[in-house]
Amino acid sequence: MSDIAELEATILKSIDAAADEAALEAVRVSALGKNGSVSALLKSLGAMTPEERKAKGPAINGLKDAVNAALTARREALKNAALDARLNTERVDVTLPVRESPADSGRIHPITQVIDELTAIFADMGFAVAEGPDIETDDYNFTKLNFPEGHPARDMHDTFYFNPKPDGSRLLLRTHTSPVQVRTMLSKKPPIRVICPGRTYRSDSDQTHTPMFHQVEGLVIDKGSHLGHMKWILAEFCKAFFEVDNVKMRFRPSFFPFTEPSLEVDIQCKRDKNEVRFGEGDDWLEILGCGMVHPNVLRNCGLDPDEYQGFAWGMGIDRIAMLKYGMPDLRPFFEADMRWLSHYGFRPLDFPTLAGGLSN
Repeated sequence: MSDIAELEATILKSIDAAADEAALEAVRVSALGKNGSVSALLKSLGAMTPEERKAKGPAINGLKDAVNAALTARREALKNAALDARLNTERVDVTLPVRESPADSGRIHPITQVIDELTAIFADMGFAVAEGPDIETDDYNFTKLNFPEGHPARDMHDTFYFNPKPDGSRLLLRTHTSPVQVRTMLSKKPPIRVICPGRTYRSDSDQTHTPMFHQVEGLVIDKGSHLGHMKWILAEFCKAFFEVDNVKMRFRPSFFPFTEPSLEVDIQCKRDKNEVRFGEGDDWLEILGCGMVHPNVLRNCGLDPDEYQGFAWGMGIDRIAMLKYGMPDLRPFFEADMRWLSHYGFRPLDFPTLAGGLSN
């Protein structure tokens, strides 16, 4: 038995001398590993006679338990020593300011903010928000909107098409949110007052254009709606959105397949260096297109143009965001640069309201 006692003393001495976790692990392997000294003794029990096993078995198992207990105690001691050393070398500067919580440090993207502003303004005028899929049919995106065959918008260079289906039809990424107007007229009976914000896609990319951008359109369908109503709505929107008391607007004749007559709208502004101010100055800036809904569009959507008429308008959300908040380039909108978002973004809980101020 003296050899077992000597082995135990040697192992326990090595455990006490282990200076770190790596050294302690080496001692454990040499004693309790597959080829360790204690493991060899445990394996020898099978070759002993019953009398020898009865005599030496308890001593060998006791050696194993003692080694395991010593390893656990030394491991805990090493961990406590490492923690004490860390606490003695590290210091906490209690004079530093408290870090902002995620709710305070996070920022709302300008596009999301502007969509919320648009929704608040038009909801105050009695408009609902309508939405539709980004992937559309040629019928909803073009045909029902009075786009003739061969129109440039149907060309591959302007529209993202998917591969043809077995029947020859092709889905596409919508080039405007006007298909939402079609879906609304097909599913609801007049009177209709909706705005349609959402993502749109066109094959174009530069400082002021991206392949994916955001657009909002408005639609009013009723028996007595006319251009005077539309002009008032757009003027009130511009005053509320740009937060000016007065705004001058200029309506110029234009052409869109889905409206007749069609108009481009300019808003009075003053360009001062890199800043654009609205409601003053002698310059004009185009911000949207509009017009009375074409009779063919009404017919295509199951409405009688002799009974109903309406008007619609559309504008780029990214563009009006750039104009209002002074952003010179459209591309950073989609680059996920936290420095840009920290500068141009909005605090999460600052919800835009007409009473409290849209951009406070």
